[in-house]
Amino acid sequence: MARASAPDSGQRRGTVTETSTAGAAGSGRTRRDSPRRGNPVGRFFAAFALFVRQILDELRKVVRPTQHELVTYTSVVIVFVGAVMMYVWGLDQLIVKLIALMFGK
Repeated sequence: MARASAPDSGQRRGTVTETSTAGAAGSGRTRRDSPRRGNPVGRFFAAFALFVRQILDELRKVVRPTQHELVTYTSVVIVFVGAVMMYVWGLDQLIVKLIALMFGK
C-alpha cells in the first residue's frame, strides 16, 4: 500500500538551524568549577546579606488579610477543628463500648 506524498510547495519544512549559546547571557549564577575569588568570610557575609535581601523582597510581596478575612478564616478553622474533635470523640466512645461488649465488662 503506497502512501501519496503531499505536493512540494517549494518551501523547506522542519529545517533545523544551528544555534549557539556561547554569547548568550546565562542565569547569572556562577559555575561550581569556576575559581572562587575573595575572602571566604567576606563571601559568607555577602551570601548571607543576599539571603536576607531576598527574604525581605519576598515578605514585601505577601498580601496581608483584612480584619474581616482574618476573623472569618479563624472562625472557620475553629469550627472545623471542633467538628473533627467531636467526630474523634464519638469514634473513641464507640470503640470503648465495643470493647466493653466483647470482654464483658
